[in-house]
Amino acid sequence: MIEAAILDEGWDAGTDWEALAQTAVAWAVQRTRYAGLARSDTPVEIAIRLTTDAEVQSLNRQYREKDKPTNVLSFPMYDADDLLDLEDERLPEIMLGDIAMARETCEREAADKGIPMATHATHLIVHGVLHLLGFDHISDEDAEEMEALERLIMADLGHDDPYGD
Repeated sequence: MIEAAILDEGWDAGTDWEALAQTAVAWAVQRTRYAGLARSDTPVEIAIRLTTDAEVQSLNRQYREKDKPTNVLSFPMYDADDLLDLEDERLPEIMLGDIAMARETCEREAADKGIPMATHATHLIVHGVLHLLGFDHISDEDAEEMEALERLIMADLGHDDPYGD
């Protein structure tokens, strides 16, 4: 069983962030080679902090040496090579990692795209989960693989292509 733990720092109170995150996390994991983690009897958790640009900028500066806010940061607890082994481990709990999202940046990007904030946040949670699972977009080939998965997962969730025009 996989769970999303939400830490909300004053995001839109009209959105059920916990339900949105739980759904996005579950679908993201299910569509990868790590789907067994979602079906495991061992509790698997991802912590998602919905925070401010200032906090994300501080994290980005501290961990990535980039002194600017960004929409989403992921902090994996495991190397991708070790994740498949976790499915067979008898652990009391598995913490996959943390995701931090910056409210002002997310709001601005959603407005620029002309989509609801909840839709954009769903995409960013999916993106962040894929990073926790070892996917990246450093090379063009890796970016294509990751973006294809994001498109598939967002379609599963009933959303348009997040990279479409």
